[in-house]
Parts: sequence; C-alpha cells; structure tokens
Amino acid sequence: MSSSRCSSSLSPSLSRSASLSSAFASLAPYGWDAAWEEEFAPYADRGLVPGRVVRVDRGQCDLITPEGTVRADTAFVTPHDPLRVICTGDWAAVDPAGGSPRYVRAYLPRRTSLVRSTSSKRSDGQILAANVDHAVIAVSLAVELDLGRIERFLALAWESGAQPLVVLTKTDLVPDPVGLSYLVQDVETTAPGVQVLPVSAVTGEGVDVLRALVAGGTTVLLGVSGTGKSTLANTLIGEDAMAVRATRDVDGKGRHTTTTRNLFVLPGGGVLIDTPGLRGVGLWDAGAGVGQVFAEIGELAASCRFHDCAHQAEPGCAVLAAVASGTLPERRLDSYRKLQRENAYIVAKTDARVRAELRREWKRRGAEGRAAMAAKRGAGPHPLH
Repeated sequence: MSSSRCSSSLSPSLSRSASLSSAFASLAPYGWDAAWEEEFAPYADRGLVPGRVVRVDRGQCDLITPEGTVRADTAFVTPHDPLRVICTGDWAAVDPAGGSPRYVRAYLPRRTSLVRSTSSKRSDGQILAANVDHAVIAVSLAVELDLGRIERFLALAWESGAQPLVVLTKTDLVPDPVGLSYLVQDVETTAPGVQVLPVSAVTGEGVDVLRALVAGGTTVLLGVSGTGKSTLANTLIGEDAMAVRATRDVDGKGRHTTTTRNLFVLPGGGVLIDTPGLRGVGLWDAGAGVGQVFAEIGELAASCRFHDCAHQAEPGCAVLAAVASGTLPERRLDSYRKLQRENAYIVAKTDARVRAELRREWKRRGAEGRAAMAAKRGAGPHPLH
C-alpha cells in the first residue's frame, strides 16, 4: 500500500491528533504530552490554542503558547471559589491571535493541585500551584531545624499528589560533617519515605543530584523566607532569574524576594515553579497527607486494642506503648495530634456532617473529663448525658 493511500485512510480523529502533535510540539518542554493533547481536543475544535500559565496577576496571566509568551484576560476563569481560579501550572485554552484583549476561556482538569489554608480568619483554601509532579521543600540549616514545620509542608505536598523531596540548604554553614549527618538523620526521621538531600549553592554540594531529580516533570519549590529558595531556583535555572537578598544573621529570616509564583523551563529538562516564602503553612483537607507523614503511627495504631483508639489513655494502645518504650518520639505524637485537630477543624468549617460529629465528640470528651475529675475528688461518678 502506498504512503498516500495510508494517509488518506486515516480516520478524522487520528488525522487531527497528528496535526495537533505537530502544531503544539513546541510546548513539550513545558510538560505538554499526549494526554494533555487529548484533553484539549474539544477546545482545538473551537479554534482555541493551548498554553501553560507561567504567572498570574490581577485579572490577567502570562502563558506560554505555540506562538510564544502571551498575556490574556482571566475574566472567564475567575469564579467565587478560590480553589477554582486559574493558577501557575494550569494548562489553559486561550483565544487565538488577533483578538484584543485575548481571553483564557477555560483550563484543563488538574492532575494535581497544591492547596493550603490561608492565614485569614475565614481560613479559605488557596491553590499555590497546579499539575505538579515533585514538591521540593527547602529547609535552611542556617537556623535551628523546625521539625514541626517540615511535617506541615510534607502533609501539604503528599495531599497534593506530588512526590515530596526535602532539600537542606546552606550546608556550607555546617562545616562539621558529623553534625551535618545528625541533622540529616533528624529530618529523615521526620520524613519517612522522603529523600532528604543536603545542598549548598555556594560549594555546589548536592546540586547535580537535585538537577537530576527534577529533570522530569514539574517541580514546585516551597519554603519560608530566608531558606535560600531564590538562590536554589537561580542555580537550577542557570541564570539570575530570581532576585536574592541576604538573610538576617540573628534569626536567618529574609524578606520576600519572590512575590508571585513563576514557572521556568530548566536547561536540563523539567519545569520549575518558584513560590513566595510562606509565612503560614495551614492545612486544607489534608487528612491523607497527614497520615502519610506519620505513617509509622498509622502502622502502630493497627495493633491497638480498640479500632477507634484515640491514643490518649486507652488500655492496650500500641502508639502510647511505643512512646513509653522510646521507639516513637513523643514530639512526633504531639505533632500528629496537633495536625489532626487542625485539619479536622478546617474540614468541619466546610462540611456540616463532620461539624456535627466533632461537636458530639467534644461533648463526649468533656463529659468523660468531668466524670474523671469528680471521681478523683471522691464524689463518685458523674452521670453522663
């Protein structure tokens, strides 16, 4: 059969797919693949073009499209739900060239999304990045480790669907190799199932390993101000794309040098999303993420006498037994309880059924506490209602 007959016998859908692959091949370095192409097909039929959001401003966003970087209006993708607004990392359907202004008409369903609770009293959810494969959590060794904060970032990352990686920055400030190894071990204990990588942008330690780890897929860079995120981003990008300011010697804190979430293509492959330093790392419906961070507690809980053991004072509690024996650090259990309570509170604010269950649980515990105090005073058991 001749090649011309082969091409003429192709179905319309296959012909369209082939032409899309050719037309949009320039998006491949930004993460475009066959699955995204299939999702986008209905929008292509309407004459729209695909683009990946590299930055979002008020009412507008910059996207990389087959024609290059364009700016488009986001009026059609700005719903009241803050978790449904367009964000850096989204793949979007944009008006073709010629319109003024050009509009983003829709964005494709997200594969993953990194969401936190805002620091406002309303505790709204805020989406930080979309379609992320790896979440690099930058932790500075210039100051004392805050293991609880690392656990929060890990819960955020696991819940998003991304694979976390903890990068310990500024290792050049820890000249003692033995001391550095102890710090790495402390973080490894805090991050089960997560690689912990010491890195120094000054000496180059660990940089090549990090480049190899982020060479495939999309990586988001997370951390508080002063952890060296911008320096790390510049090292990976290969140029001074992000402004860098010195941190204060007294506490290692820095000012926000990154004020928006930006997306860059890495020279060795892959995509990097840099984010502003996060002052607050609030959880947002991250129950599965918390469970992943404290996987060893979940494993221990399977051996508790009661299936609904709260690991407080119940007889036969395997978790408390592990704390008593020293195999489970008490700090880990305290942190687990804190994050569980916080997450339950956030979920309850948006779920009436969960809210009612929490009220019943608080009442039950309050009654048990009053009964225990009455018994301790010798007044006999207090009737429970």
